[in-house]
Amino acid sequence: MTIEITGTTPVDGAETILTPEALQFLEKLHQEFRDRREERLAARAARREDVAQTGRLDFLPETAEIRSGNWTVAEAPPQLQDRRVEMTGPASPAKMAINALNSGAKVWLADLEDASTPTWHNVIDSQLNLYGAARGNLSYTSPEGKEYALRTDAPLSVVVARPRGWHLPEKNITVDGEPAIGALVDFGLHFFHNAKHLLETGSGPYYYLPKLESHLEARLWNDIFVFAQDYVGVLQGSVRATVLIETIPAAFEMDEILYELRDHASGLNAGRWDYLFSIIKYFRDGGESFILPDRASVAMTAPFMRAYTELLVKTCHRRGAFAMGGMAAFIPNRREPEITAQAIDKVRADKTREANDGFDGSWVAHPDLVPVCREVFDGVLGDRPNQIDRQRPEVEVTAAQLLDVESADGDVTEVGLRANLYVAVAYVAVWLSGNGAVAIHNLMEDAATAEISRSQVWQQIRNKVVLADTGNTVTPELVNSILAEETEKLRGEVGDEAFSKFYEPASRLIADICVSEDYTDFLTLPAYELVS
Repeated sequence: MTIEITGTTPVDGAETILTPEALQFLEKLHQEFRDRREERLAARAARREDVAQTGRLDFLPETAEIRSGNWTVAEAPPQLQDRRVEMTGPASPAKMAINALNSGAKVWLADLEDASTPTWHNVIDSQLNLYGAARGNLSYTSPEGKEYALRTDAPLSVVVARPRGWHLPEKNITVDGEPAIGALVDFGLHFFHNAKHLLETGSGPYYYLPKLESHLEARLWNDIFVFAQDYVGVLQGSVRATVLIETIPAAFEMDEILYELRDHASGLNAGRWDYLFSIIKYFRDGGESFILPDRASVAMTAPFMRAYTELLVKTCHRRGAFAMGGMAAFIPNRREPEITAQAIDKVRADKTREANDGFDGSWVAHPDLVPVCREVFDGVLGDRPNQIDRQRPEVEVTAAQLLDVESADGDVTEVGLRANLYVAVAYVAVWLSGNGAVAIHNLMEDAATAEISRSQVWQQIRNKVVLADTGNTVTPELVNSILAEETEKLRGEVGDEAFSKFYEPASRLIADICVSEDYTDFLTLPAYELVS
């Protein structure tokens, strides 16, 4: 074999996952699909350059027949008929995986992507925990002696795993002398070890697909599913995939993405935070009309965000697919009842809007919020498992509405600039320490919110934005000055050892990518180089 493990950090139990047979499957996946993945990444860059020249995105004329056709996706398996509450979170450590499986949510999005730092330990430990979850024998004992085990008094959440996006490598594995593709490592190891077992026990290999930018990327995933199912000997159509519509070009190809995956498609999800990041990234040089106000003031009720979610629900239900709502980032704090009450009120309002709009379910980031989301969707669904029958024929969404960023209320302020820099440094620092899901000021932050934060700063510098509250112009000098102040604030909050090990390099990285002439497509790529 030409596949090699280059990671030197020992991980307990790795031999269960990194078997010769599993590695051979990974090698075959890479050799079969590596070139097409490279083509798709090159096509992303070319399309972005075209949009930078024209300032426009539109529905594809060459796929008009697909949008006007009467086709539907395959019927969902019984386990995915009711998805009214989905718990999200990393698959490592085992304690978090067990809590998610026990949460009472219908689905657990086991996140190997934005909520997980891809350290070699996390990559393997996540696979071990999913291996145990599939077999019902996952357990954990804390250093203090507290035992965690899977509940037996109620159903466990159904696992839907999210592999990494196409852009991310896996530097601890090489194939033919090149770093492996993170998405194929995550999908390949999970599918190889668990697909047959899951199907034999009445479940199945279910996935969330992140950061797709075109239906041709969906076609690539579909071909991977076909190859994988043949390779391990399970029926075609066993895989079910839900695609996150979290990039602005994908919003123009929802029908086409479902069509390409129609034998394996389960639905689409409104990945709101990455969607905002993608808009900033795609139109970063599009002038004032594409400058968003402070991140905290961009609500889902903004007209351009309403257009996006309304189109998603209509598209999904017309095709017999599930429309899944996005993350409410507010998290309760059990030590502060007032903050918890505020968080619950905000989550309830967010989920009520989604349920009334026709979504079939939604995400929460904390087990305490599962009952809130369930209560809201119970009130709309009643005994029905979903509301796919709500077709939304009255919805008509134009390209102009999807791109109407100016419709968002709010200002760009120094308060918002400071918050962006603080969150970006704080998140990256914790990410570098090995944790990809971080509670900051009672909000659950993952890579997407850090991406929005640093991208807004880059865009504001390039457009010489004037801050509404101070009258100052955003310049590299102002950003560096405020960044130094926010970094110093973090020094006082975290202590010297953590600061020097994680926060100082995080601050340097944020400074580099915010004031650089060239835009960095993904924050996690240079950050990954800092992870041992």
